Amino acid sequence: MAKCIMVQGTMSGAGKSLLVTALCRIFRQDGLRVAPFKSQNMALNSYITRDGLEMGRAQVAQAEAAGLEPDVRMNPILLKPTSDTGSQLIVHGEVRGTYRAADYFAMKPALIPQVLADYRSLAAEQDVVVIEGAGSPAEINLRADDIVNMGLAARVDAPVLLVGDVDRGGVFAQLYGTVALLAPEERARVVGTVINKFRGDPSLLEPGVRQLEQLTGVPNLGVIPYAPVEIDDEDSLAPALGRTRAERLLDVAVVRLPRISNFTDFPPLEAHPALGVRYVDAPAALGRPDLVVLPGTKNTMADLLWMRQSGLEAAVQKLAAGGTPVLGICGGYQMLGETLRDPEGVEFGGELRGMGLLPVHTEFSPRKARTRRTAVACAPFAGAALEGYEIHMGRTWREEGTAPFCLLEGGTPDGAVRGAVFGTYLHGLFDTGALTGRLAEYLAARRGLTLGEAPVEGRAAFKERQYDLLADTVRAHLDLDAVYRAMEEFSHGAD
Repeated sequence: MAKCIMVQGTMSGAGKSLLVTALCRIFRQDGLRVAPFKSQNMALNSYITRDGLEMGRAQVAQAEAAGLEPDVRMNPILLKPTSDTGSQLIVHGEVRGTYRAADYFAMKPALIPQVLADYRSLAAEQDVVVIEGAGSPAEINLRADDIVNMGLAARVDAPVLLVGDVDRGGVFAQLYGTVALLAPEERARVVGTVINKFRGDPSLLEPGVRQLEQLTGVPNLGVIPYAPVEIDDEDSLAPALGRTRAERLLDVAVVRLPRISNFTDFPPLEAHPALGVRYVDAPAALGRPDLVVLPGTKNTMADLLWMRQSGLEAAVQKLAAGGTPVLGICGGYQMLGETLRDPEGVEFGGELRGMGLLPVHTEFSPRKARTRRTAVACAPFAGAALEGYEIHMGRTWREEGTAPFCLLEGGTPDGAVRGAVFGTYLHGLFDTGALTGRLAEYLAARRGLTLGEAPVEGRAAFKERQYDLLADTVRAHLDLDAVYRAMEEFSHGAD
């Protein structure tokens, strides 16, 4: 069985995912076979593996950093929130249903065998498994039947790195309070603390670090500086942080839907030197962009009603009537149609009028489409090679005579085009760089502008550079000798 190290955090967003990604790349650079593992992930950004199974996007990035094809065993449980109190439950890549939080917590013990089976299967193939926790291990109300933090660490006998986020303030209180709330046997697993996202003079932090070590009895293994890396975000909080680049030549407005999902479609647009991408959630913020994008969503009908009630629907319709291009992806594509029907109550129930910008109709059903795709774009982006995936409930059909957005492998049409309004089910459509370049040229030409000849970098090559940059930063500031010693000293595979 592989050695292991577990990364837990003082809170969500402390940087666990990035540290796991860095360790996966570092161990790979050191010549080891390494895989990531997170037993339970809650996120609306998901991914479809080559065998048609669904997993969390953060573990996909970690797998890529490790040099592995993403594997659903790396994320046995995925929760995709559908409301404030309920989530769609996906186990080993397959949808089990939608459950209220209380019902899910009651069934967690029954999921432990699947979690351990996936972990042990991965560990049998690797030299190291880097495990990511979720939230905080100090959530003492959730300690019973824990399967993602200390409960999992005990079952696989993992040493733990505890990460705190200095960028949010109060990092010493975060780390001290978390250690203080752990049970003695849990505290014994913490082999080191890590302070993440530090900006400034580290000598000013040093006295606090030494006092924290005295108070907790846990050594600090590193202060990791903030690194300007761009790696796929795990959940829907990221757009609120804003990577707005409206100073660029062309203005792209992405509607920040309440249940936005798979917004990992957009970093390739953000990376293009001519495209300024911003996220908007109110009509006043929309302005007059060169392109409006309606992204994916976990609940198309509910988010369309939100757009209708907020005035964003009318604002987008007005822009489209004036010739502004509009692109809908997955749920956003469904919204652009004439009708949305949900006879079985999969999302919202009943029937809803769409935005009427594309001559298509959608009917939801319990069966989820989960398929990797290759495609070629149709006019006005004809010939652009696309690679991506479909992940949606139900089906959409075009009215007769409606042009498709692209042709899938085998010549099957996908999506729809009417004038300057486009819709597609294909997530990841910008990752090859081909459509990104064509889209920028199309938008520039509409304004009478000509872009330079600079090639557009594919997403895969860009991400490889980011993984190396992240690994170099962490390697320079983390006591890796201590990490290796901790993995050596702990036994592995205990139940």
